[in-house]
Amino acid sequence: MSESFRTPARAFASPRGLKWMLLSMLLAASATVALSAWAQPGPGGHHGEPGMGMFGGRGVDHMLDGLNATDAQRTQIKQIAQAAAADLKAQREQGRVLRERAMQIFTAPNVDAAAAESVRQQMVQQHDQASRRTLQAMLDASKVLTPEQRVKLGERMKQRADMMRDRMQRMERERPRQ
Repeated sequence: MSESFRTPARAFASPRGLKWMLLSMLLAASATVALSAWAQPGPGGHHGEPGMGMFGGRGVDHMLDGLNATDAQRTQIKQIAQAAAADLKAQREQGRVLRERAMQIFTAPNVDAAAAESVRQQMVQQHDQASRRTLQAMLDASKVLTPEQRVKLGERMKQRADMMRDRMQRMERERPRQ
């Protein structure tokens, strides 16, 4: 490992260190937006109807399975989910455009730090909008479910999060070290 990576103050003192810092920032911002997009896959996705992400098709039915949801509840929540999915689909496209712009900036002969920062800020704003829209859909759905159904759903979501955390830890342990 080079000295510039061990002492952060020195890493920014050289143009090379600055470029690595900018690359890291762009990749981190891109990864954040990509994770958001991954949660709502487009056509051919695996969460239900094409472009519906976790909010559509079989995803909603699966979420409601085991909650004894009525037909009326299922219908209302599917409508909430479809509206959210349509909004998030448009936001995914905005994220794709921003990632392309970030790559253009980074691969230019001279990296424009101000332009890179501007794109990073736009990515953060876009991710915040997607997060707000997702939260709004969850709040709307929570008004349709009973308190008991929400508790049961919360328990299932915690179990899923625990499984994902365990899977990520297992993958980290199994990853070859360099």
